[in-house]
Parts: sequence; structure tokens; C-alpha cells
Amino acid sequence: MDFDLARQLAVENDTKIVLLVADGIGGLPHPETGRTELEAAYTPNLDRLAADSLCGFTVPVAPGVTPGSGPGHLALFGYDPLKYTVGRGALEAAGIDFDLRPGDVAARGNFCTVDGSGVVTDRRAGRISSERCGELCEELRAVRLDGAEVFVEPLREHRFLLVLRGNGLSEAVADTDPQREDRAPLAVRATARQGQATAKLVGKFVTEAEKRLADKTPANMLLLRGFARRPNWPSMQSVFRLRAAAVAHYPMYRGLARLVGMTALPAGPAIEDSLAALREDWGGFDYFFVHYKATDTAGEDGDFERKMEAIEQLDRAVPSLLALEPDVLMVAGDHSTPAVMAAHSWHPVPFLMRAKWSRADECGAFNERELLKGTLGTFPAVEALPLALAHAGRLRKYGA
Repeated sequence: MDFDLARQLAVENDTKIVLLVADGIGGLPHPETGRTELEAAYTPNLDRLAADSLCGFTVPVAPGVTPGSGPGHLALFGYDPLKYTVGRGALEAAGIDFDLRPGDVAARGNFCTVDGSGVVTDRRAGRISSERCGELCEELRAVRLDGAEVFVEPLREHRFLLVLRGNGLSEAVADTDPQREDRAPLAVRATARQGQATAKLVGKFVTEAEKRLADKTPANMLLLRGFARRPNWPSMQSVFRLRAAAVAHYPMYRGLARLVGMTALPAGPAIEDSLAALREDWGGFDYFFVHYKATDTAGEDGDFERKMEAIEQLDRAVPSLLALEPDVLMVAGDHSTPAVMAAHSWHPVPFLMRAKWSRADECGAFNERELLKGTLGTFPAVEALPLALAHAGRLRKYGA
């Protein structure tokens, strides 16, 4: 929805909207069974919910485009991901409340494993512990660069934040992450002339970091991506008249929520922690974004069985969520992460919406095969929020 139109039509009331994002929920059939993760999992609660809902699939960015987590979530929040773009670094910085100042450039880092030839054998260094990540970040804080101050902050597991602060810095620096194993880290390079000086600084940081990490197996190298500054976007309050809150444990998703004006509520790693946070602050907000990461992690690891188990764990939490009686409940994904691909994919993403002022369709279960019967069909994810606002009575009539 055009933001000027949204400001014109949006109204406040006492309804509650919940967006439950099962990260990377979409899948593809297992070659031995012909069933996707959702089709193979035991999901009685999600299936009953689907039978009482409007169902379909969302396209996060555009047909055939494989989305990152940032664009996938922004679309669900009502922000056109082709217009509102931001690098992963700014999201991670916001997620840990790092004071990212004007002129700072941030990047998301992965500690990784490379072999004797410098080829990446594990992009996540075996998902080292967050404690070990903190120790390695302390080591990298000793790196000094002429022309920029260096900040290295731990995130979760193998992830860390790199921030450069100085004069004349640019975000026009390419990723060094090849996004797959069996390749060497990419060379640091500028993507535009204004990024050349910054790329040289980043290159010096990577060279020095490589020396310091050489004997730190499995985390003996690093990869960088998403160089970015902090954007200045309109808030969900100013556009959609929503007091919005995020229940997310991972910094990146908390950061993304903050960039669109949500209040990031404290939440632990388990879905039960998220539901507890939701209950505690239920009276304080109109809109809740609840993030569930386990489905995506298992999909990226290529673990079909573990992704099924993550889906089943989510299913067991559905009754507690329904007990809060949200006026509109959406169950969605930011993208598909089929375990058989062990990566994000371009495939449409399962979606349902239950609301009082809707008529359930013929979909009888929450899986790819049944969702084909949904009346919503396959639609742009950016249209999900306007649909939710309408079903919550939060959009006035347009025109005479």
C-alpha cells in the first residue's frame, strides 16, 4: 500500500494483530517421500487453524527472486523491499542497540572455517558458541586501522558485527562471503568509486584478522557481508497508526523491527519464551511481530528431520497463542528454506490469516499441497499488512 494512502485511511482501534513468522518455513519435497517438511510434519493445531483461515502463498520480493531475511520481513511489515533497502550490518547494529552514528559503516560478519588452501569448508565454523564468539571478537578489537576506528561486537554463535567509524567512509563495499562452501572468501572490493578508500580499510582489517585467527580452528577466518549505514525510515506508527512490538531473540530481527519503529521486547531463544513475552505485554501494543528461527536454521543446515521437528514444536505452541484471542492472526514466512537445497529459495511462502471478518476457504491443512486451494492464491507479501488492517477494522473507506 502506498504510504500516503495508508496515512489517509488508517485508523486506531482496540484490535490486536499478531504476525507469527516461521523463518524459512517453505520447503520442497524430500526425494524419498515426495513430501515437504510441512507435509511430513505432524501439525494438528496449524491444520485446524488453516481450516478456519484464509490461505495462500506470499512472494516476498518478486517471482523468481530469492530474498534475504531483511527484504522478506520488510515486505511482511508493509514496506516495499525494492524501495526500502538496507544492508545486514545496519540491521545487526540496531538489533544490539549499537550506537550507529551518521557516517558509520557496519557489516555482518561470520566466523568460518577454511582449509590449508584458504577454501571455505564451513561458513558458520560449526556454529561455535556465543561465548567463543565473544572471545574471538575481543581478539579482533586489537586491530588498528589508520583512518578509521574499529568496533567488533559479538552477536550470536558464529555471528559478529563490524563497524568502521571515520571521515569519508562509504557502504559501497562488496561482500566477501561467497555464500557457499568449497570456495575461497571473496576479495574485498569497492562497488563504486566512492567506496574505494573504505574497501582498502576493510581489506587491511581482513588481512590482520586472518593472521590473528589462523590458529583458532574451527573459527580460523571470517566472512563479511551487508555493508550499510543506518537508514531513516517512516515508522509503522506514523504510517499505519500501529503501536507495534517485536518479540524476537536474534539481533538481526530485533534490529529490523526497530528500524520500522517497533519496540523490541525482551525474549529468550525458545518459542515458549516468545509467548511469555507476548502475554506479559499484550495490553501495551496493537501489533506484535513474533519471530521463530528454528525452522530456518534447520533448513539452512540441510536437516530435513530437524526442520520437521521445529515445525512440530511451533505447532504445539499454537493453542497458547490462540488463547490470547488476537483479532487477526497471520502465520507466515519471510522466505522458503527447503532442507533439500540447504539455502534460501525463490519459492512462494506458505501463509494463512485468521480473522473474525473473513470466510474460511477450502484449505484443510497448513502445507504446500493444501494451501494451493486457498482463496488468497499467490500474492505479494507486502500486501499482507493491508489485508490484516482491513480485517481488524483499521482502514476507513476510500472515496465517497
